[in-house]
Amino acid sequence: MKLPLSIWITGKPVRSAEKVRGNFFSMIKAGVAPGFPGPLVELDVQDAGARLPLPNEVSGVVISGSPARILDADDWMLRVEASLKELNAARVPILGICFGHQLLGRALGGTVGVNPKGREIGCMPLERLASDPLIDAAQSTFTDAPSVVMTHLDSVLEVPPGTQVLAQTNLEKNAALRFSENCWGVQFHPEMDSEIIGYYLKEREKQIVEEGLDVDKIRQRRRESAFGKALLAEFGRICAKDTRG
Repeated sequence: MKLPLSIWITGKPVRSAEKVRGNFFSMIKAGVAPGFPGPLVELDVQDAGARLPLPNEVSGVVISGSPARILDADDWMLRVEASLKELNAARVPILGICFGHQLLGRALGGTVGVNPKGREIGCMPLERLASDPLIDAAQSTFTDAPSVVMTHLDSVLEVPPGTQVLAQTNLEKNAALRFSENCWGVQFHPEMDSEIIGYYLKEREKQIVEEGLDVDKIRQRRRESAFGKALLAEFGRICAKDTRG
């Protein structure tokens, strides 16, 4: 039987998005499932009693985004980072999303902190910088430049040794990273779309305006793109090729 793909939940989306579209597990599952024929298992890694899987128990791991801040360095974050190091060393396929991307960056030896360019939120054009199996496969069926959904304050500021920078946006120099042969991180949210980021803009409008950003312009610049879902499906296919089960 195929080993499960474990989806690690590090927090919740804004309430209006969760009410309409479900939690991060539901969103990520919808993207990954077309590429992965095995079981998809939800794991709340904020729960101190949750058992983190050993490398020989999973076909892959996806780590979700979160409203948590990476610089808080809570005990559960450090516990997750230690497990990620072990999984990466064992060549388990890993994909970190937003906060999960930052956890991987710190776990593997990089520096994380507040993005010096400020908050990035909305649908952003993604500039690809290098060829990569995951990104290339996700982009292969589209002729336009990818558009991705961003909502973050923190970033991977300095990448770990040996990391390849795959893509950037105007406000994020490390928008997509390949940490190792089997391990990727994306600062964007491939599980989100224009509708979901609209809920974020509404619920966080006060903070966004206080920071000097124009919410109406951000709303108007929203753009639908199938790139994120294609990336998740391709990661699912990579995990499906795992032969350790």
